[in-house]
Amino acid sequence: MTSTLTPTPIRDGGRVIARPPSLFVTGARLPEVRWAALALLLFLVAWPLQLTGTPAPLWWTLYLACYVAGGWEPAWAGITALREKTLDVDLLMIVAAIAAAAIGQVFDGALLIVIFATSGALEALITQRTADSVSSLLSLAPERATRITPTAHGEDLAEVETAELQVGDLILVRPGERIGGDGIVVAGLSEVDQAAMTGESVPVRRGEGDEVLSGTVNGTGALTVRIIRPASESVIARVVTLVEEASETKSTRQLFIEKVEQRYSLGVVVATLLVFSVPLAFGEAFQPALLRAITFMIVASPCAVVLSTMPPLLAAIANAGRNGVLVKSATVMEQMGRTELIAFDKTGTLTEGAPAVRDVRARGQWRPARILEAAAAVELHSEHPLGRAIVRSAGAGITAADRFRALPGRGVTGVVDGHAVEVLQADAEDTDTIGTVVTVTIDGEAVGDIILDDALRPDAADTVARARDITSHPVHLLTGDNGATANDVAARTGITEVHARLLPADKAATVQRLENDGVNVMLVGDGVNDAPALASASTGVTMGRHGSDLALDTADAIVIRDELTAIPAAVELSRRAHRYVVANLIIAATFITVLVVWDLIATLPLPLAVAGHEGSTVIVALNGLRLLRKSAWR
Repeated sequence: MTSTLTPTPIRDGGRVIARPPSLFVTGARLPEVRWAALALLLFLVAWPLQLTGTPAPLWWTLYLACYVAGGWEPAWAGITALREKTLDVDLLMIVAAIAAAAIGQVFDGALLIVIFATSGALEALITQRTADSVSSLLSLAPERATRITPTAHGEDLAEVETAELQVGDLILVRPGERIGGDGIVVAGLSEVDQAAMTGESVPVRRGEGDEVLSGTVNGTGALTVRIIRPASESVIARVVTLVEEASETKSTRQLFIEKVEQRYSLGVVVATLLVFSVPLAFGEAFQPALLRAITFMIVASPCAVVLSTMPPLLAAIANAGRNGVLVKSATVMEQMGRTELIAFDKTGTLTEGAPAVRDVRARGQWRPARILEAAAAVELHSEHPLGRAIVRSAGAGITAADRFRALPGRGVTGVVDGHAVEVLQADAEDTDTIGTVVTVTIDGEAVGDIILDDALRPDAADTVARARDITSHPVHLLTGDNGATANDVAARTGITEVHARLLPADKAATVQRLENDGVNVMLVGDGVNDAPALASASTGVTMGRHGSDLALDTADAIVIRDELTAIPAAVELSRRAHRYVVANLIIAATFITVLVVWDLIATLPLPLAVAGHEGSTVIVALNGLRLLRKSAWR
C-alpha cells in the first residue's frame, strides 16, 4: 500500500486519471494545522531550555507564545459559544491552562494547549481530506462525450461537455473510453468494466437494450448509448451526494467523554465562582478566597479526566497500527468497540478481487491441460482480466498464437499449431451463474469450458467466524454481483445474510436501514462503490492494498496489510481500551473528589493540590499506555 502521507491516485487501468493533494499540501492550507504546528514547535523548543536551566524569562516567553499560537482559536470559539449560551470545554481548558501559568505551572498549561490544538488540527485535516476525495471522484466521469445528431445526410458527431447531455441524446463510446452518462445501449456489443460502480470483478457484456453507467470503462467494441439520466442524477453524482451527506452525519458523533465534559465544565465554572464568592460574602479576605478558588479550579479541572480517555485510545491506535490497522482517530477507536454487526463487501474484500481459474471441464477427447494451454496461447496478448487469469493458470512456456484477433463483446481467436482456436465467454451474464464460463472451440468444435471465479482470501472464513462470535447480529454480505455468486461466497465463508446486485446507493441504504434500527454497523469494503456505505456505517473499514482513493479517505480505519483477521482483533482491542478508560475515569474521579473535598472543608496547600492533580494525571496516563503491550493485541 502507498504511504498514508502520499495520496492514492484514482486509476484507469494503469493510467492515473486523478490524484488528490497529499496530506502535507492539505495540511498546509488549513489554519488549524498551521497554528497547531507552531504551538508544538514552540513547546518543543521551550521544554529542553527549561530542563537545561536556561534563564526562566526565555522559556517562559516561548511557553506563552505557545499559549497564544495554540489557544487563541479555541478561546475565540469558546467565547463565541458563550454568546450562544453554551460552555465549550476548550474554553475551560484555556482557563485551566492560564490558571496553571498563574501559579507557576506553565509547562502543564502549555502541554494542555498543545494536546487540544493538535486534536483540533487532526479533525480539520481528516474532514478536508474527505472533501478532497469526494471532489476527485467526479474525475471518474469524463468531461466530454461524442454526441450523435441525426441529419438528412446521415449522422453528425460532435464533442460536447457531458454536463450538457440531455435525456434522449445519443452518444458514441469508442473502445477504451469512459462512458459519458447513464444510458441504454441502442447499438453495438462490447464488454464494460463496471468494477468502480458495482464491484464486479470482471467486465460484463453489454449490447442492445442493456444499461450502462457513467464513468465505467468500455472494452474493445464501439457502443451507441441513449442517455436516460441527466449528469446531475447519474450514479457517480449520487455517490458523491451520499458520501457528503453520510460524512456530515458522522462528523456530529462525539466521544462519550466529550459529552460528559460539557456538563462537567459548566459545573466546575459555577462551583469555582461559588468557592470564591461565598467566603467573601461571609467576610473572608479577598486574597485567601481567590487562592482557594484557584486551587479549586486546578484540582477540579478535567485534565485527568481528559487524559483518562486519550492515552488508552491513542495506545490502542498505536498497537493497531503496529499490527496493520490504521485507525484514523480516537473517536473511531472508541466507536469500533461498539460494533454489533459486521458487513462485508465481496470483491476485493472477502475475495482477492481478480478472477482465477477454478476448473477446466473437457467435453470430448481433449485433455483439460491441453484445453487450458490452447486457450492461454490465444489469450497471451489479451489485456482482458479473464485472459490474464487463464495465462497465469497455464504457467510459463506458452507460445503465442498466430493471427490473434479480438472479438468485441465475445472473446478472442487465433491459430495454435495449425488449429483455429476461439475462446468465447458464455452468454450467461444475465443469469445467476456462479463464476464466469469461458468456452474453448478448436476448429469449430466446442472442446471444453474454463470456469473462473474470484478466489476467496485464505483467511475469509476464519474472519467471518470470529466476527460472528464477537457481535450480537449475523454477519452480512453486500455485493453488486449476482445472487448465485454471492450465495456461493456466503456458503464458503459461513455468512447467512446476503444482499446481492446492489448499486452504491443500495449498499448505503441497506447500511442506513440497519443503523436506523439501532444497530452499530461496521462495513468492510474497498471500492468507490463502497464509499457511501462506508460513510453511512458507524465504522467504515477498507482494505488498504487495493482500496480506491475515495474508500481510503472515507473509511474510518484501513487494513494496511490486507489481513482480514485484523478486523475482529481491532474490535476486541477497542473494547479493551474502553475498559481502561472506565478504570481511568474512576481513578481520576477519586483523586478529584478527595482533593476538592479537602479544599472545601480545610485548607489544601497549593503545592499539594498541584502534586495531587499532576499525580492523578500521570497515573491515568501510564495506565492507558499499558495497551501498547504486544499482549493487548489478540
